[in-house]
Amino acid sequence: MPRKRTPYPEVGELVIATVTEVFDKGAYVALDEYEGKKGYVPLGEVSSSWFHNIRDFLREGQKAVLKVIKVDPVKGHIDLSLRRVSSAERDRKMYEWKRAQRAETLLSFAAKKLGRTLDEAYERAGWRLEDRYGEIYAGLEEAVRRGIDALLEAEVPEDWASALLEVAREHIEMPVVKVTGTLELRSFHPKGVLHIKEALVRSLELARSRGYNVRIYSAGSPRYNVEVVAEDYRRAEEALKEVAEEALNVIRGYGGQGSFTYRR
Repeated sequence: MPRKRTPYPEVGELVIATVTEVFDKGAYVALDEYEGKKGYVPLGEVSSSWFHNIRDFLREGQKAVLKVIKVDPVKGHIDLSLRRVSSAERDRKMYEWKRAQRAETLLSFAAKKLGRTLDEAYERAGWRLEDRYGEIYAGLEEAVRRGIDALLEAEVPEDWASALLEVAREHIEMPVVKVTGTLELRSFHPKGVLHIKEALVRSLELARSRGYNVRIYSAGSPRYNVEVVAEDYRRAEEALKEVAEEALNVIRGYGGQGSFTYRR
């Protein structure tokens, strides 16, 4: 089960909990990320609106996203709130939790390859990726994008980096999006055809040098479609803009004309 580095959560932190006992005045829960430590949700922290039955909101065995409102490590008391968690916070925390679960699974696979324990996987790799990339799974995604350097930059030992890269590539399928646009390139110069060809070639060379996945093909002279595939729209649109600008700069440098239209 995904874990945290500290023994107790901080006030204001969102936590994942399993409801263990519900009664008229509140509910007890086990904090999944903190080795099952016991927490308490007072009745007044269940809902902001009037309700007839606490079990309309909390039931034994239910997973809940709760906000920490009080922590006493000496007494081992943790008070929590359900009503102070917005729907957006709940959705974000559940998303992070699922990613943490996937990350732990991959850490366990790597540990098995190396004949090591999951605790060692967290110490030697997991926490280092979290420090570098904000979360473990984000570090593994970066490894799929960039290779072993993404792990070594986080000071993950080489044996762990190699094992993690192998399991990450096997189990993480990066999402892809495609964006397209149309270049119009014109030249009345005697060597205009060569100038247009050079503009397109230079664009593709730029794409290769940046690691972009770009395809350019004729849509009927003087139009050329440009397709970019990337992990997300921001990266794809940045690449599309950069590639188009390179072609326009080249053709205009030869006295030609050009324009670019983004196709939505």
